[in-house]
Amino acid sequence: MRDLANNVAAVQAVAPAVLAATNTSAAIDLQGFESAAVIINTGAIVSAGDFTAKLQESDTTTGGDFTDVVAANLVGSFPASLVADSVVKVGYVGSKRYLRTVITKNSGTSIAAGAVILKGDAHSRPVA
Repeated sequence: MRDLANNVAAVQAVAPAVLAATNTSAAIDLQGFESAAVIINTGAIVSAGDFTAKLQESDTTTGGDFTDVVAANLVGSFPASLVADSVVKVGYVGSKRYLRTVITKNSGTSIAAGAVILKGDAHSRPVA
């Protein structure tokens, strides 16, 4: 069967917006799922902006408990800098319960961006 929609859950981590500062998403709970991926969609970048993205993980929702996901727990990698009008997809194979995205403003004015975390391999299907 080719249906993907009933086998994954899409959770908005960052609502599409013009980001003029570093954005850290809320914690996304992976309970009930065995895999995940983050998708970042960008639009315009103003004033030669330099923005980077990363994924963080934790066993709790406490902000200070989150740490950067190590490369060994990523399938693919984030670019050195986000570019305008692009899509970045990176898989997660770690074992932590919670994920969050961080889009960091290093320079420039703003970037139009949004992020979605796809949760896959659900314990119970179809996924609502």
